Amino acid sequence: MKKLILILVTTTLCLVGVNAQVLTPEDNSVYKKVKYENKTIKKYAPLREADVMWSRKIWREIDLRQKINHPFYYPENDGMADLTGDRKSLIDVIYSSILEGSITAYGNPVLDDEFREIMSQEDIKKIGGAKQESKSVPDWANREDDPNAMKDTLIINAFDRNQVKKWRLKEEWFFDKQRSVMDVRIIGIAPLSDRDSEGDLTGSFSPLFWVYFPEARKILINAEVFNLVKNNAERRTYDDIFWKRMFGSTITKESSVMDRKINQYMIGLDALLEAERIKTEIFNIEHDFWEY
Repeated sequence: MKKLILILVTTTLCLVGVNAQVLTPEDNSVYKKVKYENKTIKKYAPLREADVMWSRKIWREIDLRQKINHPFYYPENDGMADLTGDRKSLIDVIYSSILEGSITAYGNPVLDDEFREIMSQEDIKKIGGAKQESKSVPDWANREDDPNAMKDTLIINAFDRNQVKKWRLKEEWFFDKQRSVMDVRIIGIAPLSDRDSEGDLTGSFSPLFWVYFPEARKILINAEVFNLVKNNAERRTYDDIFWKRMFGSTITKESSVMDRKINQYMIGLDALLEAERIKTEIFNIEHDFWEY
């Protein structure tokens, strides 16, 4: 009798093992999500140089530690595997596309934000201090025969994507007299890190690379973002978030004769007040174009 029960249990386990399968992200929902699979980019309104009455370039930073910006940061990734199948953090989307070759990364990010230096594959592999090196370590398997036995091992230090806590945006504000509106278009984005190539804190944030935003839109348009209203049936994509300006940011620089950042001539509270002054000035310029 015991043998019969054992045979039945063994047979049941074998059948379960045969029928087991790996579930896809679609299987983790009660319905199939196809809304963002083939979503196309919304084109900008036609713009001629003759229609631009006023324009100014602005640089701003998005702090991912602010609650409104949490969808840009989460879910976290250890650099080896995705934690969720239906969405990724912004750095995961951008960095993965750069590795695949879908998006171009531009180097010399600290001094150049004009997209003039394309990063090589070797430079891309070193982003964020990532590196691969061969080291000699003790060969414990052969230590009995040779107490000094050593073997070469490849040590891989992956790019810690969770260290990206800020993003820098380069954008241009302009007044289009053809449509009678003040409009803005993002030119480039760059992830910021406060660590050096060795992983030590530097005390300040610096860009890792630059990405030309119009090129990145083809990837961002199909990348879902978590809805802070907690409605999984009505999510948006990263392109929607940028298009609708659904993020919090602080102005850090405006185009000027000296080409200086705000923190180069203002500090502390004065720097924040200067950022608000620039924001208010743009708002007032728009109203000054109208006649009542």
